[in-house]
Amino acid sequence: MAQATQSDSIATPTEHTMRLHDGTELFYRAWIPETPSEKVLLLFHRGHEHSGRLADVVEALGLQDVAAFAWDARGHGRSSGERGYAPSFACMVKDVDCFVRHVCETHGYKIENVVVLAHSVGAVTVATWVHDYAPRIRALVLATPALRVKLYVPLAIPGLRVMQQLKRGRKSFVKSYVKSHMLTHDEEQAKRYDEDPLIAKAIAVNVLLEMYDASTRLIEDAGAIRVPTLLVAGGADWVVKFSAEEEFFNRLGSPIKKMRIFPGMYHDVLHEKDRHLVLAEIRQFVEQSLAGSQPPPPLVQADQKGYTKSEFDDLKKPLHAPSPRWFNFAAQRWGMKTLGKLSRGVRLGMQTGFDSGQTLDYVYENQPEGDLLLGRVIDYFYLNSIGWRGIRLRKVNIEAVLRQAIDKLRKENQPIRLLDIATGCGRYVLETLNQLDNRDITALLRDNVPANLEAGRKLAAEFSLHNVTFEPGDAFDEESLAAISPPPTLAIVSGLYELFPQNDMVRRSLRGLARAVQTGGYLVYTGQPWHPQVEMIARVLTNREGQPWVMRRRTQEEMDDLVREAGFEKVDMEIDPYGIFTVSLARRVADAVKEL
Repeated sequence: MAQATQSDSIATPTEHTMRLHDGTELFYRAWIPETPSEKVLLLFHRGHEHSGRLADVVEALGLQDVAAFAWDARGHGRSSGERGYAPSFACMVKDVDCFVRHVCETHGYKIENVVVLAHSVGAVTVATWVHDYAPRIRALVLATPALRVKLYVPLAIPGLRVMQQLKRGRKSFVKSYVKSHMLTHDEEQAKRYDEDPLIAKAIAVNVLLEMYDASTRLIEDAGAIRVPTLLVAGGADWVVKFSAEEEFFNRLGSPIKKMRIFPGMYHDVLHEKDRHLVLAEIRQFVEQSLAGSQPPPPLVQADQKGYTKSEFDDLKKPLHAPSPRWFNFAAQRWGMKTLGKLSRGVRLGMQTGFDSGQTLDYVYENQPEGDLLLGRVIDYFYLNSIGWRGIRLRKVNIEAVLRQAIDKLRKENQPIRLLDIATGCGRYVLETLNQLDNRDITALLRDNVPANLEAGRKLAAEFSLHNVTFEPGDAFDEESLAAISPPPTLAIVSGLYELFPQNDMVRRSLRGLARAVQTGGYLVYTGQPWHPQVEMIARVLTNREGQPWVMRRRTQEEMDDLVREAGFEKVDMEIDPYGIFTVSLARRVADAVKEL
């Protein structure tokens, strides 16, 4: 491995390991100044590479009063895992979250003082983390993000999707076509790349395809990212498409953003001949960000104006006929009302609302039913639409986060008093309790629909759960929630706030929960920061009130801001691979409503 020359001005790197969320051992390097500093720079390498390739970047940046950390991603460098492989791209994004939390907690830094520098594949991974997890970092530097890799084989992505289907879940890999002379004009740097034994050229097909899909989502929804961002690009990049970088940048929601294009440079701008120009740009941005950049104002009033409010208003407007979109959605509505009724799921949605507790319970069961063979076939495809697949994964994540919260309470010797304020039929809670030793748990499940409560009681009886109480309740009645006694130590609000566009209702509900949950207790809450079918849902499906189901998306940042305002602080999060549904765990950290 090529080693960067050490300088008296920069701390000597130390080597560390940590365990990721699934037990994988991760290797990382740290440059920690002798004089304590609150400032932090985290570096993420490009695909195939490792943290050793960024040692010279840390040296050249010369940020003497900034602690720097760089990882070897799983399956890379000295970290564990099969070379070039990860279970999913979403797993790689979760790895970033674990690593950042580890650095802050282990080395004593605040995430608000963190700037992130990420390159190529690492830049896409980090940008997805910023979009999906909404970390409160100070600033973001993206170097030649691989939002669209130049695949010179025609129909490469469709072909890889077919290959993945034929493999039926078995691992498959492709080898990078990129040669060192396509990365940099610097012959010495190219030689270092060629001779580095830790560089692995293979990449798993599942990772490549899922990164492509995540990049599509990032470009489309870049307005959700409000972190101050610098994007640097090579003007002669052989590896990634400049048009994708430009579109992403133009859509970025950050009020502080800058794109710098370096004419003639190839993909590895951090190791190009004139890299001092790139590093000077990065250094200036990092120093300015750490010197005094203030976070943008919280999004607690994003229902009044802003990015998702504009989208919501557009969805409420009728389409002009005739137009291709009008005909498309009209045909879907006609299909739902005719052949669609052969599907039990479609019939149930039309009767009770596609957002109702009954519909949700049917989706959880995931057993296609309908009239005739055609009805069952329609129901199969209905239940396997991307939104319902995401809903079922949300249930899996809710159950996992619930178990995590219960484990935390037990380790802290706190009583486990569970409250679900809009439980529907309560399936996810009841199934979780049924799988656990629940002798030390009591649960109060509330809902405002009698049919949901009755279905929940029947399911609790099937599981022989005698420590669960069902009662009617208004999830938006602050005083009613605050009066719950004994005070819950674990509150749940799942799939509720996403159905209501107004933040004043959500804020009332969260205030009531904050008054009810004792300090040190936990809150499990869900979000829907993105949905690929949000327009189809608005123009084709109906809600529990028989009206068009028009949703206003809340970005994860907005949802976290609302929770933080009430006096909770997020401590962990899960998200499905499609980026649609999030499940977060927050801890009650204040006795009064916290000022943002």
